[in-house]
Amino acid sequence: MDTVSPEARSANMRAVRSSNTQPEKAVRSIAHALGLRFRLHRRDLPGTPDLVLPKHHVAVFVHGCFWHRHEGCKAASLPKTRTDYWQAKFDRNVARDAKARDDLEALGWKVVVVWECGVKDREAVGALLFRALSRDLPLPPPHESSG
Repeated sequence: MDTVSPEARSANMRAVRSSNTQPEKAVRSIAHALGLRFRLHRRDLPGTPDLVLPKHHVAVFVHGCFWHRHEGCKAASLPKTRTDYWQAKFDRNVARDAKARDDLEALGWKVVVVWECGVKDREAVGALLFRALSRDLPLPPPHESSG
């Protein structure tokens, strides 16, 4: 049973940002410190990546562990109430993420996923971004790249 009213819960959920989040700002800061130039939220690309490095044909998504279901992360817990609703929502999010990734790769883009829990490790995020710049180095699968 939820401890707040449906109206209060709705207000709380509306307050959850989808862009310009703190983890996203941290990744932008790291990219900028590396001398990378990027565009934000290109709506003309599948999935509207959080950062786009057009010169390198790299699209970066900064995923929240809870909403995008970071495998093995404690932040990706399932709420105790309305589990059917939440599981269906999370399944849709994961499917949408996979489709965006597939569509971008089909267009020749390299896709990088930075997980919210990994943003604190600035060196690891920087290394992941740097690795993405090379067409010769493969990226780890999306659930393994933590930052």
